[in-house]
Amino acid sequence: MESNQLIPCKVNVSSETGRLRAVLLRRPGKEIERMTPLNAAHALYSDILDKYTVDSEYAYFSGILEKWTKVYYVRNVLEELLKDEKVREDLVRKSLHHDQSLRLSQLNVSEGKLTDQLLELPLTELARVLIEGYENPKWDGRSDDRYLLNPLYNLLFTRDASSTIYNKVLINSMSFEVRERESLIFDTIFKHFFKVETMNASSVDSRARTEGGDVQIASPDLLCLGYGIRTNSVGIEYLADTFAKERKKFHILVQELPLKPESFIHLDMVFTFLGQHHCMAFEPMLKKQGLFANKDTTLITIDNGRIKYRRVNNILEGLRKLGWEMDPVLCGGSDSWVQLREQWHSGANFFALGDNKVMGYRRNTHTIDALDKAGFTVLQAEDIVSGKISMNDYEKFVAVFPGSELPRAGGGARCMTMPILRED
Repeated sequence: MESNQLIPCKVNVSSETGRLRAVLLRRPGKEIERMTPLNAAHALYSDILDKYTVDSEYAYFSGILEKWTKVYYVRNVLEELLKDEKVREDLVRKSLHHDQSLRLSQLNVSEGKLTDQLLELPLTELARVLIEGYENPKWDGRSDDRYLLNPLYNLLFTRDASSTIYNKVLINSMSFEVRERESLIFDTIFKHFFKVETMNASSVDSRARTEGGDVQIASPDLLCLGYGIRTNSVGIEYLADTFAKERKKFHILVQELPLKPESFIHLDMVFTFLGQHHCMAFEPMLKKQGLFANKDTTLITIDNGRIKYRRVNNILEGLRKLGWEMDPVLCGGSDSWVQLREQWHSGANFFALGDNKVMGYRRNTHTIDALDKAGFTVLQAEDIVSGKISMNDYEKFVAVFPGSELPRAGGGARCMTMPILRED
């Protein structure tokens, strides 16, 4: 159940596997029903979803998290923030300017008039339309101008538009226009609700792109980054330059990703931390085979302001050079065809609740079997949510939840979570 008591917590994440204390989620709303076969590709989906099934699956996903940690929901936080007139006006004006600067003249709609219409809405309704979209009352039922403010189809993936990096939040500069306005929402939330310092690569260089699925906070002195269609070299250089100014010694391990298909859009689709000495990995990435042939792995070393780049064989070797001995569990197990099938449905996309305490889709049965063989007790979402079992009773577990529709949206447990606070 979504709490009405909204008290901001401290913001700090220094690892991928510290005990989770607070997380930000977006329960999917009508925005996912506002896709059609004609606009799904523009919305970055490969199919349209059945919301009834999505709601059921997401209830188990969020139910696991609510049993473990403090959960903030985007819409609830947004409603709280919109009580501030200055914040409300600023977010509405920026949102409309982003979506309508090129279209309002064509639709014969005044941006000022539309701003006034939105600002007159009750706060709960305004929070809804900022996410789900604002319909054009003059829509003719056929044309593509149904929304004067576009739905944020991808907001359930709260991971991507912002990233908690230590005691700051990186507001990510998204690679596709359809997701850019998500960053406005999260910038407002973190500046005005959590009152934390934010940073943004595009504020330094407009060409820079970063997305949260490519950002993994391995330790206080190590970031792992993906480099591909969503995070570019300029964005990575921004992070390297930033930490070169702030830290005497720091490391960034970068894995190059294939530009297609879309299942490889982020690093966390092929590699995630399960614990201090365990990770989930897609074997072709480790062996540099198939689509990963000739994809570089680069270790960036920062030493007293100097930045050095060197290639390593793979991400495990890069970690080993930094003193990390990782035992990989293979996405899809040992069969190469099964690996491809399960990676496609986010089989490597696990989210750590703590050290060796993770959650992911139950549908990836060979991956779950591999975790079972690695000593992770398999816990069913239904038993956790009902209170039949407690995750606190297990030292090493994988909590599995149903996923038939959610994986078709193109992401998994890590994609749908934005950690705010972890224990060091």
